[in-house]
Amino acid sequence: MIDRIARRIAHAFLARIRVGHLVVVEDGADRSYGSGPPSARVCVRSPKVWRKLLRGSRGLAESYFDGLWDSPDPTAVIRVAARNVQSLDRFRARLAPVRAPFQKLRALLFSNTRARSRKAIAAHYDLGNELFELMLDPTMSYSSAFFERPGLTLEQASVAKLELICRKLDLGPSDHVVEIGTGWGGFAAYAALTRGCRVTTTTISHEQHDYAVRRVRDAGVEHLVEVLLEDYRDLTGTYDKLVSIEMIEAVGWRHFGTFFRKCSDLLAPDGLMLLQAITVDDRAYEVEKLGRSFANTYVFPDGCLPSAEVIARCLARHTDMQTLSVGDLTPHYTETLRRWRANFDEAVVRGQLDPAYDERFRRMWRLYLSYCEAGFAERRIGVAQFAFAKPRYRSEPALDLHAVGDPALSAAAAG
Repeated sequence: MIDRIARRIAHAFLARIRVGHLVVVEDGADRSYGSGPPSARVCVRSPKVWRKLLRGSRGLAESYFDGLWDSPDPTAVIRVAARNVQSLDRFRARLAPVRAPFQKLRALLFSNTRARSRKAIAAHYDLGNELFELMLDPTMSYSSAFFERPGLTLEQASVAKLELICRKLDLGPSDHVVEIGTGWGGFAAYAALTRGCRVTTTTISHEQHDYAVRRVRDAGVEHLVEVLLEDYRDLTGTYDKLVSIEMIEAVGWRHFGTFFRKCSDLLAPDGLMLLQAITVDDRAYEVEKLGRSFANTYVFPDGCLPSAEVIARCLARHTDMQTLSVGDLTPHYTETLRRWRANFDEAVVRGQLDPAYDERFRRMWRLYLSYCEAGFAERRIGVAQFAFAKPRYRSEPALDLHAVGDPALSAAAAG
């Protein structure tokens, strides 16, 4: 009876699809909703899926990696959902004042302390370097690439992104750069090799730290690069430039002000900062920051996306920096994720993935990549490079932004 009631409620929501086309196959029968692109097909494997779907994105995800439903293209399913979610957004917004006190209490009880931050980072980034080596390109860039022209490989686009950052920061041999969020050492090694600058970079992932140390040594730039295993809040010193590439998403919404204050304190009076950040729409931020979604439950524990308005507010309240430029990379992330997903699927087909990553994990990971790809394609989320300057900064950085919003790539991503 519960499944039948849940099915009726779910089908009532599906009947409100106005943009896109969804076909639901259950017990050999097809039911069609909406019309036009994008088009998606879902095969229901168990009636238990319907009660799960009533729990939102977490239920959608859990039912997928438990095998309750399947699709030849999960990305298309999520794109259809994203185009028809406005009514659900309005409902969540009305419900937000009721839920907010309980969610804020939970946030206070489970604040991003240094120990909790290390545990959350380890849960994702210490899954094993081999997994990421199979999915990413040889630069090991786990952030949006920059497809500055058609025909680039993923590796070439990742190098183009690193080069774009170095140009925007106007890096040279006299600069000492601090990087918050080492990743696997791609930026630190590239900046030292191509610009001859000094780089101090920090991470709280043990696996990333050890990998980055080896990478820097193998590149022959260990005399220029120092890899720390420290929380960004514990950094000291004064630097000419600061870079942080898609690390702010792990900070936690209660600590965005702390993050920007620390960045400002680390920079010289004429310093320059480059932040690459995944953002959520300003209108969705208040609801999303307190929610327990698929992403911040199973993939990035305790993660929270800032909005552009939140970044601007933190900059004004907690720093003396000003915004020099904002460059949108959103369509480039859609393509990046498409390439990562293809690499992951190929590794599975070839049997290259460690058996420790069982079927449930593989389905979870595949859905995570599809979920993000669809989010960027439908602009539920975005990514941008922000350039910030301290009060005495007078130089002109190379803000080559004309190719960032490549119309051809944007059209391809939208299709």
